[in-house]
Amino acid sequence: MRQQHNSGQLARMLRQQLESWQRAGLTHLPKARSARPVEANPSDSPVGSVCPPAALSPGSESRDSPLPGKDPGRPNPVQEDRAAALARLAAQVARCRRCPELVRNRTQTVFGTGNPYAQLVFIGEAPGADEDRLGEPFVGAAGQLLTDMIEKGMGLRRSDVYIMNILRCRPPGNRTPLPQEAENCRPFLEKQLAIVQPKFICCLGACAAQNLLGTTEPISRLRGKVHSYQGIPVVCTYHPAYLLRTPAAKAQAWQDLQLLMSLMGLPIPESRRGKRSRSSSD
Repeated sequence: MRQQHNSGQLARMLRQQLESWQRAGLTHLPKARSARPVEANPSDSPVGSVCPPAALSPGSESRDSPLPGKDPGRPNPVQEDRAAALARLAAQVARCRRCPELVRNRTQTVFGTGNPYAQLVFIGEAPGADEDRLGEPFVGAAGQLLTDMIEKGMGLRRSDVYIMNILRCRPPGNRTPLPQEAENCRPFLEKQLAIVQPKFICCLGACAAQNLLGTTEPISRLRGKVHSYQGIPVVCTYHPAYLLRTPAAKAQAWQDLQLLMSLMGLPIPESRRGKRSRSSSD
């Protein structure tokens, strides 16, 4: 009789625990971390274990894994924090005074734009006059060409990618960023990339490529190859502003985009293989 009483009590305890888990939204039992048995206690509330953001590395599979009891189609809470993290970093950038000349001449800082969860990040040189006025990178004529490269060439939407620059302030007269200016802005560059966690990077122009990769090689020697930044594949190509001045280089830029697309597993139409994209002829 005592054995039957104990069995019935244990069954009630387990049923109460399961009902508690169901009310909390848990649809399946989490995988045990050890073989040590845990005694059921109906007075305990279920506790979900979520890996903190600091434990996630770029490209980590866990960032796309649904949490127990959550709709897999909804963003992971860890992912949802990226937009907030970028906003906090943007606020720090707006207060930056590391480059006195840039601070005196800027209208506002130009942080970055696009999908905080993008697989692909484009990195340019520095804001121009239009970018400084509007506070968004690549919004002038070069920005329109970049949009064509992304949408007409690669078949993506501009909103699918993330776009940023080596500098977040406009250099006077749109001059090339000074080495010390790029060094001062480097922590912001690295933090942005760490937050977005891209799987691929495309550097636009020599300034972006040289600063990201830590090299003095010209863009003509950097393009057409796959480089690496902290394990992330990097493809370098000409800056859209250069392509506007030198239309003949658009054919090589399209070759670079095809290399990037092949790395990303994006389809390249047979009619476009080895040819210039529609955007390259604009």
